[in-house]
Amino acid sequence: MKSPLLSIWATAVFLTFVSQPVQSAGGKQCVCELKNAQRPFPMDKLDNIGTMASQCNRSITPNQMEEMDVLTLGLQRRLEQLKDSMAVLEKEDDGELYGAVSLRIIELELAEVMELMAKLKRKTQSNQQLSQATSNQVQNMMKEMKNLEEFDHMQVMKKHWENQRIKRDLAVCQQGLQVTPQPPTPARGHCPQGQLVSVSGPRTYSLTQYGTSYSYGAWGKDPNPPPGKENMHWLVALTSSNVFANYVRQYSSLSTIVVGVGHTDTVIAPSNPTTNTIQGPNVVMYGDALYYGCYNTPSICRFNMTARTVTNVALPQNSGFNNKFPFGHLEAAYIYSDLDFATDESGVWVIYTSPENFGNIIISKVLTDSPPALEKTWKTSLHKRTATNTFMACGVLYATRYVDKETEEIFYSFDTVTGEERYDLKIQIKKMLTNVQSLNYNPQERMLYMYSDAYILSYDVIFR
Repeated sequence: MKSPLLSIWATAVFLTFVSQPVQSAGGKQCVCELKNAQRPFPMDKLDNIGTMASQCNRSITPNQMEEMDVLTLGLQRRLEQLKDSMAVLEKEDDGELYGAVSLRIIELELAEVMELMAKLKRKTQSNQQLSQATSNQVQNMMKEMKNLEEFDHMQVMKKHWENQRIKRDLAVCQQGLQVTPQPPTPARGHCPQGQLVSVSGPRTYSLTQYGTSYSYGAWGKDPNPPPGKENMHWLVALTSSNVFANYVRQYSSLSTIVVGVGHTDTVIAPSNPTTNTIQGPNVVMYGDALYYGCYNTPSICRFNMTARTVTNVALPQNSGFNNKFPFGHLEAAYIYSDLDFATDESGVWVIYTSPENFGNIIISKVLTDSPPALEKTWKTSLHKRTATNTFMACGVLYATRYVDKETEEIFYSFDTVTGEERYDLKIQIKKMLTNVQSLNYNPQERMLYMYSDAYILSYDVIFR
């Protein structure tokens, strides 16, 4: 698109009119011969400048800067995890199998760090070359524009620069007259770490101690742990028909759950299924308490891991349970996933639906008292059966959908602070297996914990 000022240059030429009589059949006529008294405007040079400007706009985009941020944040998270793994190895090394396996995990993490540093170096070098090339192009364009000013016979550009200078002087004068400066415009959004832009990984990819026997379940790390349990990880596998579980398995660290050694089982119910049995795969732990769907009732159960007691609160009337509104996609349904629990910076949430809301997702904040209680509730326009899973981060609900066997996509968000809904996120998650039975965000580590077809995986969540 050409500048209006350049268009004026191209048309601002001096014309000379030469009048002379011409003999015609009906008598004499006066005609004018038009002659251009100036050199023709070099339109080819103007077109070249426009082409160069378009190339500059295409070569430098916000996505390139975002890639640098993602690589830098990812490197920072991996270095932190490597440090933690080294500390665990130093503390728990038994000099035998466990130490050897843990050392191998550290070697793999170090290889990831080196690979990420190489990517960052290549990207930095590429950006430096692009910056230098763009700088040269801009200088050439400025030189050509200066040469084209000789065609500004009406002094349009001269007056334009003078007006710009006057505006700058006026703005400085106005700022000096203000006694109290205006407050800065707050940044869009309310999340301290910024907007979720990417998910990288997986960082962890391992089969559980159960092998491939139980394809439904959940795992993770308590984002609000009691003293002494800061590194503990938990695992719940649905050991009865991929629907029920009656105990929680805990590991002292990430390394022990990956290797599959040194666990403690805490029994919730005497058998499956019975009162207080865990029903459905979408469970979470927060504040040393497990939150899950109660057996055969539309209720939230809270199991205190220390006292080993269960309290509960009922969901609103007609809320879906017993496989009425599960997650899924065209090729599969994730059975008994009517209730999905999530943790974020503010605590615990429950995601569900009801016929009164036409099967669209409902979000409720859960008070983490004993017994638990429901706080504020939000209704969305997202039909629950169109999503494969959900999680919360900084008060925002994110929903995923199945793309193919290798890819899951975060496509939807609902902000509980602003009420804004979006269906255009397109944030992809690389899968190692086909299905995602549970997904939960840990705000302490900014990681996603996934249970996928009997495997446990973790991912880094990148915010901008």
